[in-house]
Amino acid sequence: MSNRSHRAAPEHTHPDDVPVQTALAALADPVRLQLVRELATTADWERTCGTFDVPVGKAALSHHFSVLRAAGLIEQRDMGPKRVNRLRRPEFDQRFPGLLDLVLRDRRENGENER
Repeated sequence: MSNRSHRAAPEHTHPDDVPVQTALAALADPVRLQLVRELATTADWERTCGTFDVPVGKAALSHHFSVLRAAGLIEQRDMGPKRVNRLRRPEFDQRFPGLLDLVLRDRRENGENER
C-alpha cells in the first residue's frame, strides 16, 4: 500500500502572464475579494486555507484559491499537512499598479461609511 499523504504542489501563474480581464474577474467575486483583503492584512505564509471565515464549503474554497493563483494574486505552499498562503502584492503591483490599492481602499472607505 503506497503512502499518498502528500498532495501535488499547487500550480502558480506569474502576474506578468495574466491579462487584466483575468485579474479583474478574480477580484470581482465577493468571496475571492474577501480572501485577498484578509491576506493583505496578514504576514506572508501565516494564513492557512482553513482559517478564512467565508460562506462556502471546502470544495468551493479550493476553487476560489485556484482562481486567485491563476490570476497571479496568491502563492501557496504546503507546510506539513497545511497549505499556507501569500498575497503576491509586490509582483501584482508591478504588473497592475494601483489595482490592489484601489480594491483595498474601497473596503476601508465603505467600512468608514457604514459606521
